Amino acid sequence: MLGRTLDTSFPLEVQRNITVLTVARTCANAAYRFSAPFIATVARGLDASLAEVGVALTIAELSGLLSPATARLVDRLGHRRAMVLGLVGVAAGCGLAALSPVWIAFAIAVVVLSQSKVCFDLGLGSWTAHHVPYERRSAVIGLTETSWAFGLLIGVSLMGLTVAVFGWPSPYVLAGVAIAAMAVVVWRRIEPGAGATAAVPRAARPRRVPLNRRARWVIGGALTLMASTQCLFVTFGSWLQDDHGFSDAALAGVTFALGFGELTASLTSARNTDRWGKERSSMLGALVMVPSALLLATGTLPLGLGITFVVVAVIGFEFAIVSILAAGTTLIPASPARGLALLITAGTFGRALVTWPATRAYESHGFTWPAAMTAGCSAIAALAMWRAHRAAATQR
Repeated sequence: MLGRTLDTSFPLEVQRNITVLTVARTCANAAYRFSAPFIATVARGLDASLAEVGVALTIAELSGLLSPATARLVDRLGHRRAMVLGLVGVAAGCGLAALSPVWIAFAIAVVVLSQSKVCFDLGLGSWTAHHVPYERRSAVIGLTETSWAFGLLIGVSLMGLTVAVFGWPSPYVLAGVAIAAMAVVVWRRIEPGAGATAAVPRAARPRRVPLNRRARWVIGGALTLMASTQCLFVTFGSWLQDDHGFSDAALAGVTFALGFGELTASLTSARNTDRWGKERSSMLGALVMVPSALLLATGTLPLGLGITFVVVAVIGFEFAIVSILAAGTTLIPASPARGLALLITAGTFGRALVTWPATRAYESHGFTWPAAMTAGCSAIAALAMWRAHRAAATQR
């Protein structure tokens, strides 16, 4: 289906398999994204406090520091095996989460889930870089990144309805089964030699590659951009439930609206980012977040407007992050997987830095402070991407 949106200048391998890989990533993203908007639900299921589950998510985010090592594994395994291994690991993480009796066990489960998703994402990014030249890469990445939106739009919303009907831990059971099935499909659809490079000889693997100014600013932009959205995502669900009495089913409806906004942003990026420029597009997306978050931080908005500005902030973030991913594939020219791993490491470190402070600030002061943190981090991200754009212009 998605392949039909690509013209015949794109490789047949990409046209044939982009839909399957996007569906697989949608399932993995749903499992990964469920805990943030439903953090209060997870806490109740584990008989834990919001701050304790926030610590669990922080531990999971810190596991992103292992992403460079995972990238080396992806280089050795090749695209197909890396993607399948990642899906199997995400399914296993879902199973562990469903069986978790306490929040510490849940922390271990989400570490397994998170790092396995990194393995799949790096395999997919490397597969894309292998087939598509940089000047056209955002068109393909924008389409595969619709999985981030669909993961929320369909996956998290469905998981939210599942927990509302069947209770904890049914959403992770549902996600684990779906992801295991997609691992089988990916294994059968992607040919061993198609979209996969041979294992890279040890002597030929890039080691310590110096990063230029553009790369350093892109990495800084990814860190602060991911931090900005994390402040919002780990607290807005609790805000709606605590201050406005939202049920799990009602919260699932809001996540559906957020997913629709993200889908719009991903498709917009697929159409325009290659033309506007990767760094400039990321800067524009981050700038959209700033006024939306500042308005939320006032604490005076009616419920309808508050939800609207949450959606607008999420749209800005999604457009920015999809645009920055294409730039990440060129940070280390000899290894797109390692370049993406640097972005993932920076992004997960950014999320880890703010997850506990944001949840703690919410418990102490309500939604105002996390929203202000979002505004500050997104402003810094916009500045970083502007500097990356300037650096890229001077390097041409």
